[in-house]
Amino acid sequence: MPKRFKLTRRFPCAMTEDGYRRLKRFAREAGLDEGEALSFLFEHFDSVTDHDNLTARLRLFNSELDARKR
Repeated sequence: MPKRFKLTRRFPCAMTEDGYRRLKRFAREAGLDEGEALSFLFEHFDSVTDHDNLTARLRLFNSELDARKR
């Protein structure tokens, strides 16, 4: 039996304009709304990310994070 799609949580989050535009584009291309797209990405996180690439990108993002907050 398929999982029932039920929104269980709402949470405020901070997102860059570039990140939000990319989320909207992904959602539109996939035929989903933004919440459904985020659910998909996090439910399938390990299969849609490359671990080595993710680690390198995360390190770079964290190094720039303080500057982005100013």
